[in-house]
Amino acid sequence: MKTAPNRWLIAAAGVLMQIALGAVYAWSVFRIPLTRAHGWTIPDVTLAFELAILVLGFAAFCGGLWMKKSGPRPVAFTAAILYGAGTALAGTANSLTSLYLTYGVLAGTGLGLGYIVPIATLVRWFPDRRGMITGIAVAGFGAGALITAPVANTLIASVGLSRTFEILGLAYFVIVFTSAFFMRNPPEGYAPAGYQAPSTAPGSRAARDLTLQEALRTWQWYGLWLTLFLNTCAGIAIISQASPMAQEICHVSPSAAAGLVGLISIANGSGRFLWAWLSDAIGRRTVFLTMFLLQAVVFFLLSSVEQFTIFSILAFIILLCYGGGFGTMPAFAADYFGPGQIGSIYGLMLTAWGAAGVVGPTVIARARQATGHYQGAMRGIALVMLVSAVVPLFLRPPSVRKQA
Repeated sequence: MKTAPNRWLIAAAGVLMQIALGAVYAWSVFRIPLTRAHGWTIPDVTLAFELAILVLGFAAFCGGLWMKKSGPRPVAFTAAILYGAGTALAGTANSLTSLYLTYGVLAGTGLGLGYIVPIATLVRWFPDRRGMITGIAVAGFGAGALITAPVANTLIASVGLSRTFEILGLAYFVIVFTSAFFMRNPPEGYAPAGYQAPSTAPGSRAARDLTLQEALRTWQWYGLWLTLFLNTCAGIAIISQASPMAQEICHVSPSAAAGLVGLISIANGSGRFLWAWLSDAIGRRTVFLTMFLLQAVVFFLLSSVEQFTIFSILAFIILLCYGGGFGTMPAFAADYFGPGQIGSIYGLMLTAWGAAGVVGPTVIARARQATGHYQGAMRGIALVMLVSAVVPLFLRPPSVRKQA
């Protein structure tokens, strides 16, 4: 009988892969250099990032379906090629169309394919610690920008914009491709030593693994999609406007506002692990209920704050919750639908991320334009978060019978 590989080694490779993929959150580093190099506007350049996030959601779904047939490794290899090539080719883009096709579509597809691999793989290796392990994996994604941003800034200053894209693209390819060798599904019937499957009590876990088609016939799948969408909208609204908000509301310098961007990147990564780890102890529903109520209070306070330190603390809390949604939801979905086809089930659920990536920044930007200030938008989001707390209250596992 073959000995199962060390699951912690697979987890380490998954985190490394997510760090490389999470470099997408460092896109703001390229905004000014791209506008200066080509005469494009900030909204023009930002659209490449928004497109990549939108494509990510649909590509993750396709990756989940592909994993069900071929396993995680071919999907991860393809992700490495597309993500690396898309990033490298973005440096040669001389038109917005080519930038959108290379970084938005090509790299975005690689992002989605790669993102789902560690999540869907590790949730099967760690049935005893689903929340913790998915939190660790996606914490790497949140930390990617923290590592990449200073590296990219240094490279742009020393070798230029185009060469920087090429170097980073090659680095992403090597990291993801190497990590892919460690990605594999556990043996049939695998369970860690001493592990006993928990009883399927109401409010806990599904009685058996559901197929994608079965999951989509339950209202719970749409409830989880809505939960992820609402939580993501709130956080990504702050991410998209953090620097200009800090400058306008707190009257700080652009350099101080840039420091806030780095701070919330730490919160994004930390929240992915902390809330997911906590969900193993207090439950996924309780975590989302707490995050929604906490954000309702924080956004309301944010609407009247002018002191930069307090503003930064409140923004940090919001991004902890933003990251917490991505850390907790994979385990939430695995609890409700089983880990067997979680790649396709959660992969399709990630379209909520793509939708929120468009809705959140658009809503806050238009509210700012219409009112001339951010305060009204903050109060509006606070109200939405308060109402959103109703959703996790009603969530419970689908009622399905065990198969004979």
